[in-house]
Amino acid sequence: MITQSHLVDLPTATGLMRTYVHRPAGNGAWPAVLLYSEIFQQTGPIERAARLIAGHGYAVLVPEVFHELNPAGTVLVYDDDGRDKGNADKAAKPVESYDSDNAAMIAWLKTQPWYDGHVGAMGFCIGGHLAFRAALQPEIAATACFYATDLHSNAIPNSPGQHSMERLADLRGELLMVWGKQDPHIPAAGRAQVYRQLSDAGLNFSWHEFNGQHAFMRDEGERYDAQLAQTGYRLALDLFGRTLR
Repeated sequence: MITQSHLVDLPTATGLMRTYVHRPAGNGAWPAVLLYSEIFQQTGPIERAARLIAGHGYAVLVPEVFHELNPAGTVLVYDDDGRDKGNADKAAKPVESYDSDNAAMIAWLKTQPWYDGHVGAMGFCIGGHLAFRAALQPEIAATACFYATDLHSNAIPNSPGQHSMERLADLRGELLMVWGKQDPHIPAAGRAQVYRQLSDAGLNFSWHEFNGQHAFMRDEGERYDAQLAQTGYRLALDLFGRTLR
């Protein structure tokens, strides 16, 4: 499926948020996927991931997750300086601010003639956590979280009762949770903690742990595993095909 891309600067409670839109070309109405990047924002690998999902018949929105802290259009490099800047931004933005970002994207979608009324979420690394956070919005029917960082910790600032795992009662859609067993950012004990909490809450979720490192789906760098990445995309597309159509 041929896709098209454009950008829009959406008003949010914390300022304008540049959002990249990738969707099928031509006329038609499509389900949407909110796709959340790593701390580096819309890099080449994230844009290619968005276009891949869009090419299967979805309108994909990629927000600049740290829009309050950077000029519009900022993309961080996959190096030590980029990592340090991204981690500093993560530590500076309260988790509650992502809720208003999510609400702004969903409200904008509802005004678009090419949106069919169904929306899911997907993300990688911190974006996996932010996709999980998006799932707290009542409109989100399905969410694919890839090696979601900080669900098991307090590394993202939050107010009492506002940690994402403290709000499981607000989650209504189906979850896909994908992890790498060799990922030092989410150790086995952390994964077990998240699994136990999701199970105890009675949520509808599937759980996959692969022999992969952190960022094994990023098609750039030495940790990329093409076979596992294809498996991950198939799992996500199966989820969205069952729940958003």
